[in-house]
Amino acid sequence: MVWRRGCPVSKGHNSSGNEGDGLRLSHVVPPLATTMVLYTPGRTSGYDNTPIRSGLKLHFLGGGQEVGNVGCVLEDNTGTRLLIDYGLAPTRPPKYPAESPIVDNAIITHAHIDHIGMAPWLVGSHGTTLHGSDLTAKVSKIMWSDTYKVSSIEGYPLAWDRRDMDAALEAWQAHQMGEGFRVGDWEATLHVAGHIPGAAMVEIDTPDLKLLWSGDLDTRDSPNVLGAKPIECDVLCLEGTYGGRNHPSRPDEEKRLVEMVKETVSRGGVALIPAFASGRGQDILRILHESAPELEVHYDGMGTRITLDWLEHPHLIRDPKKLRKTWHWCRRVRSKSDRKKALNADVIVTTSGMLDGGPAIWYINRLRHDPANAIFLTGYQAEGSGGRKLLDEGRLPIWGNMTPIELDVEQFSLSNHAGHDELVEFARQCSPRHLVIFHADQDAAKALAASLEGEMEIHIPENGTQITLE
Repeated sequence: MVWRRGCPVSKGHNSSGNEGDGLRLSHVVPPLATTMVLYTPGRTSGYDNTPIRSGLKLHFLGGGQEVGNVGCVLEDNTGTRLLIDYGLAPTRPPKYPAESPIVDNAIITHAHIDHIGMAPWLVGSHGTTLHGSDLTAKVSKIMWSDTYKVSSIEGYPLAWDRRDMDAALEAWQAHQMGEGFRVGDWEATLHVAGHIPGAAMVEIDTPDLKLLWSGDLDTRDSPNVLGAKPIECDVLCLEGTYGGRNHPSRPDEEKRLVEMVKETVSRGGVALIPAFASGRGQDILRILHESAPELEVHYDGMGTRITLDWLEHPHLIRDPKKLRKTWHWCRRVRSKSDRKKALNADVIVTTSGMLDGGPAIWYINRLRHDPANAIFLTGYQAEGSGGRKLLDEGRLPIWGNMTPIELDVEQFSLSNHAGHDELVEFARQCSPRHLVIFHADQDAAKALAASLEGEMEIHIPENGTQITLE
C-alpha cells in the first residue's frame, strides 16, 4: 500500500458494507509498512481533464460498486466542476476515495463519516467551498474531531490534520432546504433526503440536464425526519444500499423492540442498545419515550453532543417539541460517576452502533456477568465489526481479548435507508432517462437494475472511470 500524505492508494481493500448511520473509526489496525509520498495537490488525482464537448460527465472517486467511501465529480462543457461528498470507509485500515482533482465547490449531503470524512483534506489542499444544510455544517465539527481523535489514539495515518479541519469549518456555506444557489453555471437546490435530520438530496439544473443526487435516502417517515419525496429529473443518481432487500415493517420492529426491552426489565435486567450517534440513537429515544415513558433510560456517547446540535435546528426535525421532551426525559451520561449509575438503569442507549468502540464496550464488560441483561442491536453490523462477531460467534473483542458474551442478543431492522421496493418506486416516480446506481455492492446494484430494466437507461459505474450522459 502506498500512502500519499497519509492518504492511501488502496489495493484490494473492500468497503465495510455499512449503512453509513453514524459511522465511527475505531480500533483500526494500521498497515505494517507505509511509504509517504509527497505530491502537489491536483497533479496525481488521475482525473481526466480533457475538455468535455457535450453532456454531463460523472467520475466516481469512491462509492462506485461499494457502500460508503463516497465521492463523485460532475462536470460539463461550461467548465463548471462540482464534487458531491468526500468520505472514507471505516474499514481496518480505513479506505479512502481516490484523490480529488481541484474543485472550487463541493456539496456534502450529510454528516456521516463515509460522506464527509475527507472534506478537511479537500479544503486544506484545494481551498474548496463546502455547501450543505446548516445542520450538516454544525455536526461536521463533532464528526471530524472524533475521527481525528480516534486516528491519534489508534496510530493510523490520516490524510488531514487539525489545521485542515479548522479551515474546513470556516469553508461552509449553509443552505436551507428548497433554497436555490449557484455553482458555476448550474443551479443547485437541497431537498430533504429522509435519512437523518439535515441530510439532503441535491437537485442540479445544468444548461442541458436536470440531475437529482439522492444522497443516503429513505422515503419512509422515521421518528425524527420525514421521508424523501421524488423529483422529476433527466438523471437520477440513486444510492442502492438495500437493493434486493426489503425491510420488515418499521412499526412492527419498533413494537418488537419495546416489548423485548420491557421483558428484559421485568426480569430485573438492563437492556443495552448500541446505536449510531447521528440518527439511530435519537430515534431509539423517541420510540422508548412515546411507547414506554415509565422506563429509566440513560443516554451516553457522542450522540449526546449531536442531539444538542439537532435541537438548535428545529426546522429540520420532525416534531421538534417531542424531541425536546424526549431529551429532558432521558438521563444523559456526562461523567464516570454517571456511567456507573447507568448500570442500574432500565435501558442504556449508547455508541458505537457496531460495537467497535465507545462506551458500549465498557457497559458490556460490566453487564456480561448477569444473564438477566440483554443487548439489542438496531442497525446493520458490517463484516469484521464487533457487532457482527457478537452475532456470529457469541464473542466480542474487549480490551484486545475475544470475550464470550452469554447474554440474550437480538437484532432489529430500524434502518434509515430505503429498501428495495421503496428505491424502485422512488426511481419510477422521478421518471429519469438515466439511472446511475452508486453506494451499493454489485449484487444490490444488479437487483435494482433488474427491477427497472427497460424503463430507463441504467449505469453501474466503477470507481476511477467516467461516464458521460447526454
